[in-house]
Amino acid sequence: MFDLLQPEIITKFIKFGVVGFSGLIVDFGTTFLCKEILKIQQYVSNAIGFMLAASSNYYLNRIWTFESANPNVMIEYSEFILISLIGLAINTVIIWLLVSRLKMNFYLSKVFAVGVVTVWNFFANLAFTFVSV
Repeated sequence: MFDLLQPEIITKFIKFGVVGFSGLIVDFGTTFLCKEILKIQQYVSNAIGFMLAASSNYYLNRIWTFESANPNVMIEYSEFILISLIGLAINTVIIWLLVSRLKMNFYLSKVFAVGVVTVWNFFANLAFTFVSV
């Protein structure tokens, strides 16, 4: 499908990581605000944070990481969000397993889940969302 060691893929992954770090701040900040300040249930707070981060990540990845010129922005955004929703499911399952079964700290579990989902999101978006038009 694609050569993982190709310089272009590595560069895109690094850019994706930088964008993802900005999304991490949005995600954790929103999750903390919703869970700790607004007292919204932790998994709902997690979903809100995750989706706000996914939306900001779409925009930044579109213009910087993948430099997309696709005129079908809503379709591209929908594909990105669908991949993010699958990522959210993976994220939530990982957090639930680590918190409920292994009694790990919620935020430490979230860090691990974000790492796993980052790999999923990058390769899924590379293969499906940001394919050259």
